[in-house]
Amino acid sequence: MATIRDIAKLARVSVATVSRSLKMPDLVAPATRDRVQAAVDRLGYKPNALARGFRRQRSEAIVVVVPYIHNPFYASVVQGIGNVAHANGYRVLLGESQDSQPRLDTYALMLDSKEADGLILLGALLPSAIGRGPARSGRTRLPLVMACEYFPGLDAPTVRIDNAKAAAAAADHLIQLGHRRIANIAGPLRNPLSRDRLKGFQAQMARAKIAVPRNYVAHGDFTAHSGYVAMKRLLELPSRPTAVTCANDEMAMGALKAIKERRLSVPNDISVIGFDNIRFSDFCDPPLTTIAQPQVEIGETAMRLMLEVIAGRATATTVVLPYTLVLRASTCKAR
Repeated sequence: MATIRDIAKLARVSVATVSRSLKMPDLVAPATRDRVQAAVDRLGYKPNALARGFRRQRSEAIVVVVPYIHNPFYASVVQGIGNVAHANGYRVLLGESQDSQPRLDTYALMLDSKEADGLILLGALLPSAIGRGPARSGRTRLPLVMACEYFPGLDAPTVRIDNAKAAAAAADHLIQLGHRRIANIAGPLRNPLSRDRLKGFQAQMARAKIAVPRNYVAHGDFTAHSGYVAMKRLLELPSRPTAVTCANDEMAMGALKAIKERRLSVPNDISVIGFDNIRFSDFCDPPLTTIAQPQVEIGETAMRLMLEVIAGRATATTVVLPYTLVLRASTCKAR
């Protein structure tokens, strides 16, 4: 395998000149640069990225940890992270925590061993180096960026939407359609964003002076199956809701299945609204009205924040991106 010394010998220049030609070609005379490039092509030289990273004390890799890899929402966020990472010479290593503290800590340890330069978290769990459990917050010197989730008081850059306002917009859409019996399928309340979405729903209902019975709030875990189970419970109520908001699209799709099994119509009997606008939400039956998060932009922003962290210029910045209410066929005026 050719080395940089072989290139220097063939091109009749110093090792330092070869290094400058490859890294900062504008600083090298065109004729010299051409000789170096000809030698590189002839010998088939490829830089050793691992050795280069060792010399610079960087791995040029970023670890991105998602709670569950099967959730399609995270795919677009990771795509955005990859767009900016690769444009800046970084690789993306994807990990799945499964909401397990030991698994997450394993990924966090990659920073100590210099296997990665930074950690982007998309879930509601923090490494033990910061604090135990999902509710703990504090200061951190880890090269860490939070995307989607956030922890009040955590000294780390964060990118997200305003989940409370977005959930309020979803509830208001149903209120404007004339619905008054509106239920909510909430996500796991250990997650800050789930709590915000529930608070947003409840606040909008209070502003409209519409009572929400306690049994009108069901809880799921962001999976379609949990939305299916929660909706079945809501359908068994003596006064069933005419509309339901869901904390994510997967649970909304589970709700659609439960409603159809009861031979009820969506939206004529029950309107359903989701959250996230995953790529499948436009292809379910009926297509799902939902809150769209700018998933790719969240990922791109998170990676830009990570580059600032690595460069030592980061502060505890919170970037709040806009959301959009996407109207489709799963909601209509109350009968």
